[in-house]
Amino acid sequence: MTAQNTTMTELLDRRLRDGAKTMGVTLNDTQVMQLLNYIQLFNKWNKTYNLSAIRDIESQVDRHLLDSLSVVPYIDADTIIDVGTGGGLPGIPLAIVFPQKKFTLLDSAGKKMRFLFQVKTELKLDNVQIENRRVETFEPEHPFDAVISRAFASLKDMTDGCRHLLAEGGVFYAMKGLYPTDELSALEKNYKVSDSYPLHIPREDGERHLLVLTP
Repeated sequence: MTAQNTTMTELLDRRLRDGAKTMGVTLNDTQVMQLLNYIQLFNKWNKTYNLSAIRDIESQVDRHLLDSLSVVPYIDADTIIDVGTGGGLPGIPLAIVFPQKKFTLLDSAGKKMRFLFQVKTELKLDNVQIENRRVETFEPEHPFDAVISRAFASLKDMTDGCRHLLAEGGVFYAMKGLYPTDELSALEKNYKVSDSYPLHIPREDGERHLLVLTP
């Protein structure tokens, strides 16, 4: 490793640790190493696979890793499916932080799934299962305690399209920007917001929220 690469790795390490600490998220050295390995793979594959419009790896740490980790204090489900995971967000960072929980990453884009298989293999994430299919055609053997999504079009689309994935007593974790008042008004009356948390991402000014929806 060159001196320049060493310096960049140290910079990213400090950026990740400081950001996580600010959000109240505890990371051990192994988790930091896995998260940095993931974002370095993400940055490398992004050049060919267009996983994200964000090209700068320092910004990827903030807007992908830390954004995903911001929900860690509020996740208490044991089996979770990340619908529309794309390049593995938030599923991969959460699977690294919660090795005792089981994560299924679902997306219909084949090229992104190839990237996720590489991540799963290199990082030895035995608690991750990858499903390359459309959500409406996926019939899991066992329903999930929670459905999480960072990029679904609307709360109505999320609840309508993913209800069949949810176990009795399960929840939807919806990661949003601005508080989605209009989207909530379009929800079916049999869904309620059981919790809503403002999320504060270091070095990011835009609003972020986590909504917990229950049928």
